[in-house]
Amino acid sequence: MKRTLASTFKYASLVGAVVVVLLPLVVVVFASFKTKEEYANSGPLTPPTNWLNFQNFIDAAVKSDMVSGLINTSIVLAISLTGTIIIGTMAAYAVDRFDFRGKKLVMGMFLVATLIPSVTSQVATFQIISGLGLYNTKAALVLLFMGTDIIAIYIFIQFMQSIPVALDEAAMIDGANRWTIYWRVILPLLKPAIATVVIVKGIAIYNEFYLPFLYLPSEGLISTSLFRFKGPYGGQWELITAATVLVVIPTVIAFVLLQKWIYRGLTQGAVK
Repeated sequence: MKRTLASTFKYASLVGAVVVVLLPLVVVVFASFKTKEEYANSGPLTPPTNWLNFQNFIDAAVKSDMVSGLINTSIVLAISLTGTIIIGTMAAYAVDRFDFRGKKLVMGMFLVATLIPSVTSQVATFQIISGLGLYNTKAALVLLFMGTDIIAIYIFIQFMQSIPVALDEAAMIDGANRWTIYWRVILPLLKPAIATVVIVKGIAIYNEFYLPFLYLPSEGLISTSLFRFKGPYGGQWELITAATVLVVIPTVIAFVLLQKWIYRGLTQGAVK
């Protein structure tokens, strides 16, 4: 009897979790196929009468200039991920392989940085970006995305600790310097960690709304393009939901194709 109740509760909780996760997505998909009149006169869980109504998707792509937003997002994404990988792996290599005064203090500061909400430092951050003359440029977003990912450094450090120091010593005996060891020995062995950071960080940058909206108001990214359909007197929700579906599709495809790298990288990093 206890096993039956436990099994029933387990599957009921799983079904409830699935409903909670999928219900908003179902509402968005239903609304994306509805006309303006149908959306106003039907409930959120009422299926659309015409599943072949793709006009909302066409209008959303054209009116929000999603092509330009996708190009801008790709530029920011590529440069930010490259910088994150270079800075993160170098920082992890220095912290793990070198003994220097204040090493524990540096690790403690990394931990403190993860505990401070980013919103609390936005006033100072905005003043720094403005002082550097980077406001309303893609460079501002690239700089912020590269310099605020302490989690990536921790992932690289965890993987770095699993690489034997004997490899460094063998390379030094063969005449390699520290840069050669990092570039030829350490970096290739960090491919699982790099793949994990690229996937997790890439999705986070792709979905980021606050920073592009604040620091790059003149150019739209894929996330801020949706905001074009919201005005002071209401929003074109049928177009917003259609644009949302278009934005979500690439992240869903990326997650489905690369989910094994996400789970493998996160679990290996946690154990190591």
